[in-house]
Amino acid sequence: MTIKAVNEVVAGVKLAKDVHTPLGGLLLHKGKVLLPRDLEVLKAFMVEQVDIESVDGESTRIPTVKSAGQKPALIFAESSQGSGDEEAPSRKDLPLHEEYDKTLTLVKSCYQSAITGELRMYEIRNQMENLLKHHKDYQILKFIPRMTNRHDYRYHSSVLCALSSYKLAQWLDLPQKDWMQVAFAGLLHDIGNAKIDPILLNKPSKLTDEENEEVRRHTTYGYQILKNVAAVNEGVRLAALQHHEKVDGSGYPLGLEGSKIHIYAKIVAVTDIFHAMTLDKFYRNAQSPYLVLEQIQLEAFGKLDPKIVQTFIRKVTALHSGTKVRLSNGSTGEIVFTDSQHPTRPMVAVQGNIMNLMQQRQIYIEEVIS
Repeated sequence: MTIKAVNEVVAGVKLAKDVHTPLGGLLLHKGKVLLPRDLEVLKAFMVEQVDIESVDGESTRIPTVKSAGQKPALIFAESSQGSGDEEAPSRKDLPLHEEYDKTLTLVKSCYQSAITGELRMYEIRNQMENLLKHHKDYQILKFIPRMTNRHDYRYHSSVLCALSSYKLAQWLDLPQKDWMQVAFAGLLHDIGNAKIDPILLNKPSKLTDEENEEVRRHTTYGYQILKNVAAVNEGVRLAALQHHEKVDGSGYPLGLEGSKIHIYAKIVAVTDIFHAMTLDKFYRNAQSPYLVLEQIQLEAFGKLDPKIVQTFIRKVTALHSGTKVRLSNGSTGEIVFTDSQHPTRPMVAVQGNIMNLMQQRQIYIEEVIS
């Protein structure tokens, strides 16, 4: 092991110890082979020296074969680190999108049949099983449906909530028997809207008190539709009823406090807000997913379950270094470091310069590109 000043370190050496930020956060893992962008990160955090592995007194530099057209800065191998739950094979999105489209079509028909109180749960379960076979390929910040329009907003929201709620149930270590039921909760939480006048649901101007009261009834309508459906458990029914309840008792329809709200409803409350704000509606354009996560984080204080919120934000932002993003100022760059204390404000390399979004608060990530 050799201790070297960061200014003397070259790309390709391997870290012998973890490197931490001045505030104690983990910056780079032991065993990490340093790339040029890693050296920039170390300097940006004002790390003065690091411990690197050595052989016979010399630091080990690990070259790899340079492929045709590869940038010189990337000719050193990066050590194999776990890439987090949000990573997935890059070429497996086609089956996911195909099953997503089938599920979307089925949800549309279910909204029509729900008006008469009939749900084709056998078909729904089979299709959900087909969709969830590809859940590892579903990355919440990256997935974009192939065909979207504002008329289908609520159906897209339902399918996306199903996928995201399924993953969130796993991240929260819920028993496996709950995973599919939580996915049903996400898929069917807004089914009561089938009985609400579409003109009210899509009204661009502020609702009157009477109109608002009618829209809020979608929660009780949803519970009534699901109460005689044998294929779902009580948690799914309660998610339809309670997903607008708040842990401080300020929600609706019953004004329940945190301990009285079912865990499924708490999960769906988070995914519902996220997808509602990141999809185009009749009266509002989609918002930046990173800004939405920040708003959800603010909601966690007294409104949403804080553990569920923090788990959701931490997991969905666990993108590997090198993930390409588009910023609100129009520039594109790559994520080089994400501080676990501020996951929505990573450091981004743009044309050779590192931007610390914690310091430049006026700029935010508009879109995850790849």
